Amino acid sequence: MKQKKQLAVLITLLLTAGVIWFLYFDFDRPIVTTVVSATQNPQLLSVENPQLHTPGVEKARNTEYKSGRRNIFSRELPPPPPPPVHIDPGPKGPYVPPPPVIVPPTVSPLPVKFFGFGTVPNGTSRRAFLTDGENVYVVAEGEILLNRFRILKIGNANLEYEEVSSGLRGTAILEEQGAPPSA
Repeated sequence: MKQKKQLAVLITLLLTAGVIWFLYFDFDRPIVTTVVSATQNPQLLSVENPQLHTPGVEKARNTEYKSGRRNIFSRELPPPPPPPVHIDPGPKGPYVPPPPVIVPPTVSPLPVKFFGFGTVPNGTSRRAFLTDGENVYVVAEGEILLNRFRILKIGNANLEYEEVSSGLRGTAILEEQGAPPSA
């Protein structure tokens, strides 16, 4: 009995395989292999304009995302924006111009370069060394430079001065020079 069942299953499987094999292979059509030679020119696709569309590319690059204030991960719509509030400015009076802008006066920068300082061996006053590129000026605290500037204080890193004509105060920073070029 067991052998009869196994034989029936075997025949069913063979019939199924035969039907699939018959339907899969088409015996009417001959088997032909097409070989394209390397000397034959392949047909190219027709393209109207092979150039890049740079305005479109630039427009896409410069596009900036602007949110519509909606959560894209939610199905619910955002609440509508509140209605604009109109404020009545009231009666218009005469035009009053705004007050003028007052620019605080600024001190003139020193026309010379502060490049060093020193002290007198037997005194306590400091001396500043200044140059305009050609001349070197040695000025002590309290003295007047170029008939325009009074030297108030000589520090380690800066020089405080006052413009004599206006009384405005300024600061010049110590500028270090590099080594002179060797010949």
